Amino acid sequence: MRGLWLENRRLTVRGDIPDPMPAEGEALVRVVRAGICSTDEGLLKGLYPFTGVIGHEFVGVVEAGPDTLRGKRVVGDINAACGTCPTCRAGRRKHCPNRTTLGIVARHGAFADYLTLPAENLFAVPDGVATDAAVFTEPLAAALEILERVTVARTDRVLVAGTGKLGQLICRVMAMTGCALSILGRSPAKLERLGDLAAEIVTAETLQPRSYDLAIEATGNPDGLALALNAVRPQGTLVLKSTFPGAVTLDTTRLVVDEIALVGSRCGPFDKALALLERHEIDPTGLIDGRYPLERGLAAFEHGRRAGALKILYDLS
Repeated sequence: MRGLWLENRRLTVRGDIPDPMPAEGEALVRVVRAGICSTDEGLLKGLYPFTGVIGHEFVGVVEAGPDTLRGKRVVGDINAACGTCPTCRAGRRKHCPNRTTLGIVARHGAFADYLTLPAENLFAVPDGVATDAAVFTEPLAAALEILERVTVARTDRVLVAGTGKLGQLICRVMAMTGCALSILGRSPAKLERLGDLAAEIVTAETLQPRSYDLAIEATGNPDGLALALNAVRPQGTLVLKSTFPGAVTLDTTRLVVDEIALVGSRCGPFDKALALLERHEIDPTGLIDGRYPLERGLAAFEHGRRAGALKILYDLS
C-alpha cells in the first residue's frame, strides 16, 4: 500500500508498504481523509523515536471488523490499550503502559491507504457530520479534555495562549463555557479566524500578569509557556497542551509560592466531540487550508509550514 514513512527523522512517500493485518479484536480501516497535526511535525524533530507510518487524525471506512461497523465511516481513539494491566483495570486505559498509539508509538498510522485499530476504539461518524468535519474529531476531543480535567465557570477569566491548529479548537471550546475569554497569539491571520468569538485579543506586551483564573498553554514554544504561567493568578490553574521535542525551563518556584495547579491534558472524549459536530455547535472546516493526494505527502507538510497555515488534509477518497 501507499503511505508516508518516517525513519531517522526523514519522511518519504512509499508505495511498497505491506497492507496491515488486523489482530484479533481489531478492524481494518480504509482511510479516506487524514489531517496533519503538530505532533506529526514533532515526530520529524525527534519528539518520540518512531519508525513507520505516521498520522493519527483520520476518517475511514471499516472494511473488515464487527458487523455493526463494517462499511461505516469511523474515527478512532488513537490509544490501543492492553485491557488487562492494573492501569487499564483502574479505568485509565489511555495511560496503559503497554499501549500502542496510532502513528506515534509502535503502531502504523493514518497517512496510508489502510490502518488497523481495536474495534472498541472506533466510533461511527453520524450521517449528519461531513467527512471534512469528522477528521477534526481527535483534536476537538483533545480540546474538550480540558473540561474533563478542570471546571470552568462563567465568572472565570481564561487565557488561551496559542492560535495554531489545536489552539483554534480550544478557543472555541472555551468560548462555549461563557467564560471571560482572552486569546494570546502572534499571527494576525490566525487571530482573524477567531474574530467571531466574544474574546479579548492580548499580546505579550498587553497581557496582565497574575490575573487569570485559568491559562491554557497551546503555543508549542517555551516562550509561550512562560507567558501562560506568568498570566495565572495565585491559586489559579495552568493547563499544558503542548508537547515539546526537547526539555523546557519552568519557574517551579512560582508554582509553589503562588500555589498554582499544573494540569497536563492530552487525548479526550470522542463521543462528546462527535456530538458537538453533529449538533453543528462547532464547525472546524474553516481551518482547512489545503488538501493533497498521498503521493504529494511531502508538499502537504511544506504547505503546513507556511506562515498562517492551519489544517492540511490528505484526501484518499
